[in-house]
Amino acid sequence: MIELTPNLDITKRTPLYEQLYEYMKNEMLQGHIQKGVRLPSVRALSKYLGISRNTVEAAYAQLVAEGYVESKPRQGFIVKEFDKECLPKPLFQKTYETPKPAETVKQAYDFRYGNIDIAHFPMKAWRACMNEAMDTPPEQLLWYGERQGDIELREQIAHYLFQARGIHCSYEQIVIGAGIHQMTGLLCQLFSQETDTIAMENPSYDGIRTVFANHRYRVVPISLEKDGLNITELEKSEATVIYVTPSHQLPLGMVLPIGKRQKLLKWAEKTDGFIIEDDYDSEFRYEGKSIPSLKALDTQDRVIYVGTFSKVLTPAIRVCYMVLPVRLLEVFQNTFYNYNQPVATIVQKALALFMKKGYLERHIRKMRNVYAKKRQALIAAIDENFGTDATIIGEKAGLHLLVRFRHVTDVSGLVERAKNEGINIYSAAKYWFDPTTSPPPYILLGFGGMSEHEIKEGVRQLREIVRSDFVS
Repeated sequence: MIELTPNLDITKRTPLYEQLYEYMKNEMLQGHIQKGVRLPSVRALSKYLGISRNTVEAAYAQLVAEGYVESKPRQGFIVKEFDKECLPKPLFQKTYETPKPAETVKQAYDFRYGNIDIAHFPMKAWRACMNEAMDTPPEQLLWYGERQGDIELREQIAHYLFQARGIHCSYEQIVIGAGIHQMTGLLCQLFSQETDTIAMENPSYDGIRTVFANHRYRVVPISLEKDGLNITELEKSEATVIYVTPSHQLPLGMVLPIGKRQKLLKWAEKTDGFIIEDDYDSEFRYEGKSIPSLKALDTQDRVIYVGTFSKVLTPAIRVCYMVLPVRLLEVFQNTFYNYNQPVATIVQKALALFMKKGYLERHIRKMRNVYAKKRQALIAAIDENFGTDATIIGEKAGLHLLVRFRHVTDVSGLVERAKNEGINIYSAAKYWFDPTTSPPPYILLGFGGMSEHEIKEGVRQLREIVRSDFVS
């Protein structure tokens, strides 16, 4: 019997007979099994490989059907002759060498913004809600679901927004999406690249800026003043849509005051424009009362409110939402009538239960205290290790702050040196429309995913790196 040594893996999704067929076909194409060779009998090969006869028969049948093998009475399966030049060539041919992954230093301390505290995730409560959601009748659970999202989840979100953010809306206005980038992509299709210009704060979230650019929108930067958006500059622009983070500007952290909020709303009314309010981390404010959302002040139905569960719960469930102005609902429904809901039905139903049972509210209260302690640990560590050599910016809310070291001008160099020592810190330059225009040398430090001990030790070691620069 010819030697056949296929690597058959029962854990793969590909059936065993397909794995055997592909192996034998490739052996023939490469010339390892020559024309005229008689293949092992079905019984012999199944015994040799320890697989069922049905598996071998199915693989042989496919080889016969495609003309690689013929079945002859009393002789068995014989490899046929075929012209290799006439065989179909793959549509994609690799023309480059895949680079080997570079060796990386294991990072002991990662100040990445966007990381959350997974140690306090309410796994028991979430698992219970997932299990209860599984009891939903199959005709409701095992399908794409409502186009705008699960109705009960949207009702819970509407209730939550009224209680937490002062927003009056109905569940019909709410759309569930799979992350802020996907949601923004939908919004891009409600406007027109030909007639609409989008304004964004400068600096602002570069990820959203990329979404607008990928949809071929003209995006204009609007500078910031000490108290936020420069309204006068916006009024002089040709923008008809603006994306803002008024409750906690990303990345500088200031709060847009009530006077500017009112002017911004008047701008939208005057220009027949719209405001996209990204309220990405409003739950985590550590000083003073919670700031009402811009949407709560919107009497002319001009604000598109966007929220997420990535910071308050976990980004792993991929759930965000937006509240559409009533005037855009029909546009949305006509534009996306043929789209399916992107978020898993089971996740939506579990989240609705999680909110209905009060778990989300309790979790937010708990995490506000947890993150407040981490934030204070970071501020104290910076003060202790750097004193007046460091200036802290935007520390009153959210899960990150900016710091400016008095003696540091080469931020990218500092980031690289810290990385080599096992510390991930991040330049804030990417948030500016043009990072080459020398924005202030800010370092962005996220603290959500680190313990208080890691924060303190990470800053202590960072001090040695920073001071080695200006000492040398």
